Amino acid sequence: MLGASKNYSFASRFLSRTKQQHVEALYAFLRIGDDRVDVTHRGFASPLEAIADWEQTYWRAVETGGSGHPVMRAYLSTMLACGIPVETMTPYFRAMREDLTVTRFPTFGDLLHYMEGSAVVVGRAMTYILGVRPPYTFAQTLPRADSLAIAMQLSNFWRDIGQDWRIGRVYLPQEDMAHFGVTEADLAAACVTPGLIRLLEFEFARTETYYRDARPGVYQLRTGRWGVLVSLEVYRAIVTDIRRHNYDVFTRRAGATRRAKLGLALKARWSIHHKCDDSTMFADGRSTSFS
Repeated sequence: MLGASKNYSFASRFLSRTKQQHVEALYAFLRIGDDRVDVTHRGFASPLEAIADWEQTYWRAVETGGSGHPVMRAYLSTMLACGIPVETMTPYFRAMREDLTVTRFPTFGDLLHYMEGSAVVVGRAMTYILGVRPPYTFAQTLPRADSLAIAMQLSNFWRDIGQDWRIGRVYLPQEDMAHFGVTEADLAAACVTPGLIRLLEFEFARTETYYRDARPGVYQLRTGRWGVLVSLEVYRAIVTDIRRHNYDVFTRRAGATRRAKLGLALKARWSIHHKCDDSTMFADGRSTSFS
């Protein structure tokens, strides 16, 4: 669900050191669960047993206030320090179990249900880590965070169509494929057909609505606004790059170059500076340079 991400690494450097530590704790916690699905379940009879063990470790840590597992201890500290509700992770464990058997999504609604346990969980936890500035409330900002998380994961899905096909997964909703006349045989043949182009444009437009809904929420955050806006722009650039390279989602990995990312970061910095007081850009008072 997560995957190693250069985009994540690039954007995270625009957060304060304190916030980076909390984000790293969150990422490590989610990474262990993901790896038990996709990489290894060494020491357990099955991936399902490995996931169940991680979930039990989580709830035991919540109940006792401690854990023998260093990653769980780190996340528990972050959860308590940032006020992340305990139930935030419930959909995550559900989605991990589904990952073992669900490889196709009949409708976009089914895909949204999956993302509630993957991307949305991350976005919500990140919102609690970064905080919300008055007069906004978490009730107002969390739906915007949901939209950003969904938009970013959708961008990754469209970028990775070929790669996902090779590991047996298709995130394009089946009803959309049928509507535009795209078959799994087309994906297997790595064919950029007119139907696939129309399908991708349909999904790109859908994705853009989530980015538009998400953007106002960035300015509602108490800290980390620059880093979050950089993330939005860098992930949004994936779609632009797919178009630029004639919709080839099979033989190359779309995304902004490092030079382009730096340009997007400057653009995001200008936007933050002009739309809100950036005195809390970094909670620890560190300079807002690229160094």
